Amino acid sequence: MRSTLERPSERVCAAFGGELDGASALPDSSAWHCGDLVLKPVTDKSRTLWTARALDHIDEPGLRVAKPVRSRDGRWIVGDWSAWRYVSGTPEHRCDEAVLTAVKLHRATADLPRPDFLSARKDIDAVADRIAWEELDRPLDEAKGGRWFEILAPARRPVKLPPQIAHGELLGGVLFDGPAAPGIVDFVPYYRPGEWGAAIAAVDALSWGGATAALIDRWAHLPEWPQLLLRAVLFRLAANALNPRSTGAALDGLRAAAREVSAVL
Repeated sequence: MRSTLERPSERVCAAFGGELDGASALPDSSAWHCGDLVLKPVTDKSRTLWTARALDHIDEPGLRVAKPVRSRDGRWIVGDWSAWRYVSGTPEHRCDEAVLTAVKLHRATADLPRPDFLSARKDIDAVADRIAWEELDRPLDEAKGGRWFEILAPARRPVKLPPQIAHGELLGGVLFDGPAAPGIVDFVPYYRPGEWGAAIAAVDALSWGGATAALIDRWAHLPEWPQLLLRAVLFRLAANALNPRSTGAALDGLRAAAREVSAVL
């Protein structure tokens, strides 16, 4: 496992056109801020290359996107590091703006193909996603979210929207910097309807972002919104139940979101 404090080498910085002098570690991250670049350690080459192509593809007014930077010889990855343009800002509880960001992002990525590496994912979130979409059946700890999953799951109905690349972690990943447009610096892909990404942002805002039921009412014009909210909260409940390190505070937030989602079904 790479240490979160490991610095990129001078050779890596130079390969991407940066300088190591003055580089600083980004808070709560293994990435380094180096002038107008952010250097990130690469742990999964397939995902890093896909993310580079996906973010490079996005051209959507109203979004600031951390574009990938090629090395001087044209590579996306050098010495197990990748480079991205620096985007200023921090995560904030600007919940409606996060949902709108999801809508814009998925409009811009609707034509991206499904990445091959998704099929091989076996992490907790990938398993939880398949459980929520009835592609996998797995026992869930009732005390950690499984009971709420059992209560809500029978309300699932077929969703007729076409699948596409959808961002599954937008609320905590979008950056805000005053009045500037929201910033996108990563992409956690799933292959579901694009509006599902907006539903996850809304459910996360209800769970942990201080949002109220009015948030889901304001976005009720999105197609199949109740069913996508349901799939989003089932996804989070399943992940919480499967995660051995999940906390009571996280479950308290999910219970609150589950109650609000159940009211619109």
